[in-house]
Amino acid sequence: MLGLVKLLFLIMISLSVASMSYAENRKYNIGKIASKEEVAGWDIDVRPDGFGAPKGSGNAMEGEEIYANRCAACHGDFGEGVDNWPVLVGGSGTLASHDPVKTTGSYWPYASTIYDYVYRSMPFGEAQTLTHDDTYKIVAYLLNMNDIIDDEFVLSDKNIGKIKMPNAKGFLLPDPRPDVKKYKNGQPCMKNCNVPLKIIGKARDIDVTPEDEKS
Repeated sequence: MLGLVKLLFLIMISLSVASMSYAENRKYNIGKIASKEEVAGWDIDVRPDGFGAPKGSGNAMEGEEIYANRCAACHGDFGEGVDNWPVLVGGSGTLASHDPVKTTGSYWPYASTIYDYVYRSMPFGEAQTLTHDDTYKIVAYLLNMNDIIDDEFVLSDKNIGKIKMPNAKGFLLPDPRPDVKKYKNGQPCMKNCNVPLKIIGKARDIDVTPEDEKS
């Protein structure tokens, strides 16, 4: 009996030491270190240049049937939108008008962003049920419907970051954040950044400020 007690005591001591060693690797000793499998489950974002795109491929001809089965109920057979669901096709030349039509073709700046969003969030209520290949096929179908690629073009992880979108240069102003500003040495500023400020617009100029100065 005494031997069993000693054995249990030694096991408790070893577990305690292991736990302390493990905790020392974590700042503030809060939470736990995520496993590679857990990180992989969340690491699904795709950058504008295509970095992070999973291996896979598909063309518009293959994507048409998948789109019809998984997307058309909300977005229409040809991307025209059903009821209040978003329109996905068309809108070319409307962004500067009083009634802009923002679609995946007219508004979205990167094809990789379409992939990221479709894979992450669609179909509505069934997010992340599409395979990588199915997602490439759907995105290829949308790009083809917007006259950006032809119906036989094979979209893949190798070229999705190279697709030239119509609104690639009109989506955002230059990013003013100092931590993303590139300097001559090619490195971003991370501290003591001196970035000049410039007012590019005022509320009064776009008629959203009340005329009455007292209000």
